Amino acid sequence: MKMKNIRFSRKQLCIPYALFLFCFVILPLAVIVYYAFTDGSGRFTLANLLSFFSNGNTIGTLCYSLVIAAVVTLVCLLIAYPVAYVLARSGLKRAPVILMLFIMPMWINFTLRLTALKEILTVVEGNLSLHPFLNTVIAMTYDFLPFMILPLYTTLLQLDESLLEAASDLGAGPAAVFFRVTLPLSMPGVISGVTMTFLPAMTNYVILDMIYNSTYIMGSLIGSYFNIYDWNNGSMISLILFAVICIITLITGKGDRNNAENRGAIL
Repeated sequence: MKMKNIRFSRKQLCIPYALFLFCFVILPLAVIVYYAFTDGSGRFTLANLLSFFSNGNTIGTLCYSLVIAAVVTLVCLLIAYPVAYVLARSGLKRAPVILMLFIMPMWINFTLRLTALKEILTVVEGNLSLHPFLNTVIAMTYDFLPFMILPLYTTLLQLDESLLEAASDLGAGPAAVFFRVTLPLSMPGVISGVTMTFLPAMTNYVILDMIYNSTYIMGSLIGSYFNIYDWNNGSMISLILFAVICIITLITGKGDRNNAENRGAIL
């Protein structure tokens, strides 16, 4: 007997994804929204929202988290772009091997590599509590640097050589070629790297706990509320942070679309 060809429609193929989306995105988000706008007795209230904006500590923590995320992202970008540029544009035969060395921390156990970093910082500084901000930037840069290098390297590797050669033939110097051609064309990689670094840097308090850091960010604040079983305030802060992340994602997405239009104009 010949088996009949089994064909699935697009709607049928979307069913597993739809189930995953409902169970692990929509349903948890609905629970957070419910607790955010209710009190301990389950009654609707805006007290949690008003409490967030009237509490100087929560606003200060949000601003401090944004500052840390911005600094970490900037440091990662300043380190990653030259590295990715050299590896992608220099024609080094060992470029893939060197790239692997930079992304190797992603393959090592999270606890192991942060414990090793903590020991190194302890030897260098003696007391880690003396420089909490600096140690936060170092630890997060160490952890998120591969997420900045990979999209930059991929984008720079795919640049059209003819555009760079055309700019040089028209009399542009190396600096002009870089700032007017290479950098604009590599902006999709920059935006992807910034998004992949900035967003987790705002919330990843586990890194700070691993190096015994006293720095308090939004993730730490949310965790403290859930640890004392204050689901309502913890959920409201989570919801506000989710809104901030959505706004940042929309801004970066709009910038990516604008850069795509500019690339089309250049081409």
